Amino acid sequence: MMDAVILHDWAAFAIRWLHVVTAIAWIGSSFYFIALDLALQKAPGLPKGAHGEEWQVHGGGFYHITKYLVAPERLPEHLTWFKWESYSTWLSGFAMLAVLYWAQAELYLIDPAKWDMPVWVAVLISAGSLAVGWLVYDALCRSRLGGNPTALMLLLFVLLVVLAWGYDRVFTGRAALLHLGAITATIMSANVFLVIIPNQKIVVADLMAGRAPDPKYGRIAKLRSTHNNYLTLPVVFLMLSNHYPLAFASRWNWVIAALVFLMGVTIRHFFNTMHARRGRPWWTWAVTAGLFVACVWLSMAGTERLPAEDRAMTRAETRFAEAEGFEAVRDVLSARCSMCHTAEPGWEGIAVAPKHLAFDTDAQIARAAREIYVQAGLTDAMPPGNLSFMEPEERAAIRAWYRAAAGARMAEARP
Repeated sequence: MMDAVILHDWAAFAIRWLHVVTAIAWIGSSFYFIALDLALQKAPGLPKGAHGEEWQVHGGGFYHITKYLVAPERLPEHLTWFKWESYSTWLSGFAMLAVLYWAQAELYLIDPAKWDMPVWVAVLISAGSLAVGWLVYDALCRSRLGGNPTALMLLLFVLLVVLAWGYDRVFTGRAALLHLGAITATIMSANVFLVIIPNQKIVVADLMAGRAPDPKYGRIAKLRSTHNNYLTLPVVFLMLSNHYPLAFASRWNWVIAALVFLMGVTIRHFFNTMHARRGRPWWTWAVTAGLFVACVWLSMAGTERLPAEDRAMTRAETRFAEAEGFEAVRDVLSARCSMCHTAEPGWEGIAVAPKHLAFDTDAQIARAAREIYVQAGLTDAMPPGNLSFMEPEERAAIRAWYRAAAGARMAEARP
């Protein structure tokens, strides 16, 4: 059982590493091409069908780039497709969702104080919402609203806010913001996979067949690309938010998420305007700062205290609470961890329990058994810097307790 925990955590680490690397590649290429597109200039002598050109210098050399609004008259022999960055980011992100939030749903996904649902129901809502979110978004883009980008963006913003509120009604705070980021990232990647790349392939097929490509495919791709442009920064914030309780553990976390989407618009507006050589609208930074201050204020005004749990322990929690050595571990946590991991932390500067984990009751300790085992038993990650002087014998007690409970579980599983 010990080996399984270690392998699981290393697998999660490897997937997270892959996810971050591929996300950097996707966001980097996306931001580059947006800046390039906005910087294109008309110039005499451009080839037929060319929209504009741009000269750039990098790595000791000069680049001369020409963009065709629809397509060149003849298909080039070498054509690079920018798509795998998007696909790899989404696939690795989905794997992280499964490994962290589905495999440990009782700790990270389900909040019994909101809805003490079975694990399978939580996973179904998690996966189903991603699919439904994309279908609703795609239908709106294909409707008449697709011809009115501003109205469409406003409606999508309202729907995202409603979705943030809804997620917070059924999941833990950290899972709510994480899923809001996941559904937004799903929309972005599906835009590439199901709309942008297929439309580009239609254009390529027309060129190969000697037909003039229809400009509508470029307009459709442009709309989806614009959405991806403005959604990128909020997605990054939402993915990082699960490390910061002041963001996800506030009762106003859904409002914070809404303000973050607005900050994504103001920040990208500045850079889009600058890259288009239309000046530098510095006022956008003042608005962004104001929105960020509002987020900080909401996190302090609405810090969500951990409710006292009034429910029967699950079978798994009972196993850990009744395992040999539980009383000793409870005493260790009380002496070494209770100043932070409690409903009302006493450590200066900590407003809410780290990772929203409190050890006030037997059920809370049993529910967080795996985290306690990894963070304070297998490693010395907790307490941070060993500020409360947890002794090696106490860490050994945590390991012995967890393994005793794991052994009991294996015994139960035997026929």
